[in-house]
Amino acid sequence: MERLFEEAQLQVIELPIEWQENRPVYRAFIRELPTIQAEGTSRQAVYRQLAEAYAAYLAQLREVNEAQEEMTSSLLSTEELLRYYDGETFDGFELPSDE
Repeated sequence: MERLFEEAQLQVIELPIEWQENRPVYRAFIRELPTIQAEGTSRQAVYRQLAEAYAAYLAQLREVNEAQEEMTSSLLSTEELLRYYDGETFDGFELPSDE
């Protein structure tokens, strides 16, 4: 699990272990995304929670980006689209003929 965060260039900050009712409580958060936090009875459980929360964050981020891209494309005219995409041509894309 730790390697996942290293590959993503994220640093996990582990807080000191606390004891509640004679049981250890582990806490950690992702330094670059401090709102992603986890708490558990083992270090592995904490890292698993962090990985799940980070995966959910990435999925939400992708959805937002896709929605923004779709909205941008639908608002632009054909000429603006070509300018926006720096003149790239798309498969199956043709300019309407003036016939």
